[in-house]
Amino acid sequence: MTKVQLQYDLVRPLNDGDARAVADVHSWYGILRVLPAAATDKLHVEYDASRLSQKDVEAVLVRFGLPIKRQWALP
Repeated sequence: MTKVQLQYDLVRPLNDGDARAVADVHSWYGILRVLPAAATDKLHVEYDASRLSQKDVEAVLVRFGLPIKRQWALP
């Protein structure tokens, strides 16, 4: 396992609905940890790079509706 940490900027602060999405993202295979930063304008993600790429991680976060600023152009 190769653990990698990413940090995403948020387009808005997380709300109660987003808290559910953060919890649900943990069910995705290869996502190890998702934590909002203390400043509430960033989201820290730890994942298994032997299972997922950075693009995959971003696609999962978007799929669950988290308000991240995208780093990759997704189709």
